[in-house]
Amino acid sequence: MYSRCIFSGLAGWVAIVFALVLSGCAYEGGTVAVAKDAAPPHDADLIKFLEALPDPVVKAESRSQRGNGPVYEVWGQAYRVMESATDFWQEGAASWYGTKFHGRETSSGERYDLYQLTAAHRHLPLPTYVRVTNLANGRQTVVRVNDRGPFHSDRIIDLSYAAAVKLGFHNQGIGQVRIEVLEPEPPQQHFMVQAGAFTEFARAQDSHEELQVLTGVRGVVIQLPDDGFYRVRLGPVLAHEVPRLQAILEAADYGKPTLIPTAAPMN
Repeated sequence: MYSRCIFSGLAGWVAIVFALVLSGCAYEGGTVAVAKDAAPPHDADLIKFLEALPDPVVKAESRSQRGNGPVYEVWGQAYRVMESATDFWQEGAASWYGTKFHGRETSSGERYDLYQLTAAHRHLPLPTYVRVTNLANGRQTVVRVNDRGPFHSDRIIDLSYAAAVKLGFHNQGIGQVRIEVLEPEPPQQHFMVQAGAFTEFARAQDSHEELQVLTGVRGVVIQLPDDGFYRVRLGPVLAHEVPRLQAILEAADYGKPTLIPTAAPMN
C-alpha cells in the first residue's frame, strides 16, 4: 500500500514515529501496520458470509508491473523478491489488516478489499496463490498475495480480514499458520473421438445415437466438404478419458477410433 510520509528535520522524524505508533502507516513498498488494525463492526450475517467465501481459483498470471523488485527497501531494510516460488512453504505467525487500509492501493497497484481473500508477503512474487492453514484449528483457505508486508520479523504473512475470518482468528491479532504456494494446473488437451465415417446420413445418425447410449458421451454427426462422408464424433473429452472410449468402441466392433485434438468445451 502507498502513503507518503512527509517530514522535515528532527521534529519531522519524531512526529512521524509518533503517528506510526498511534495509527500505523502504509509505507511505499507494502503495509506497515504498527498498531492493531480495526475490524468492521461485528455482524453475525457478515461473519457467516465471509466464512462461506469460495477460495479464489488458482490461475496463471503475469507478474504485476509494480511491487516485484527484484529488491525494494522499507525503513532502511532491503528485501528481495523471490525469482521462483515453486514448492515454497513457511510456518509462523500471521496477522491481518482491515478497515485502516480498505480501498488503498496495494504494492501491486490493486486496491485492497478487506472482504476479498488476499494477503501481503515480503518475498513472494506478486501475484502468488497460497494455501493458508491455521495450525490451531486446522481451518484452511486460499489467498492471492498482491501486497508487500508485514514488516515485522515475528510475522510471515499479513492476511485480509476475510481470510482471518475463514481461518477463525479474526478476534485475535495473531494466528499461527502454515503457508504453501499453489501452482495452477497445466492446461489439459481435449479430443474429439471419431468412431466412424458413413456415406449415408441415416446410418451415421443411427450409429451416433447408439454410441451416445453405449459410452455416455455426447456426440455429433458432421460432413466435411472434401469427401462428403458423414462422420460420427464423440466429445470433446479429456486425454485420460480416451482409453475408456477406445476400449468400448473396439469391443463394439467399431475398430480403433481416430483422435482429433480440439479446444476445451465452453461452459
